Amino acid sequence: MQEWTEEIVNENINKEGYRFLYFYTPLCGTCQLAKKMLEVSEKVLPDVNIGVANLNYMPNKASEFKIESVPCLLILKDGKLEEKVYAFHSVENIIGKLGSYESALR
Repeated sequence: MQEWTEEIVNENINKEGYRFLYFYTPLCGTCQLAKKMLEVSEKVLPDVNIGVANLNYMPNKASEFKIESVPCLLILKDGKLEEKVYAFHSVENIIGKLGSYESALR
């Protein structure tokens, strides 16, 4: 997982295909746990690449995507929001969620 600046976020969210973007805040304990789950998921699903962004530095993205809380994983396709994930129940759950998009990434 790679930390994205707002410039990199803007470049990537409008690209063709699927994009995964994880928003967090540094003092959020649940965000740290969700990030670890996503790191494991990314290793299991090699075609899935997840951008990571600190929402504190991008308040306009919170408005743009109507992010209600963190942690928040955005799943975008061709620049359009497909899904927002707030609940990170388990690594298995996240792998299932991301894995459902993996075939479209190949």
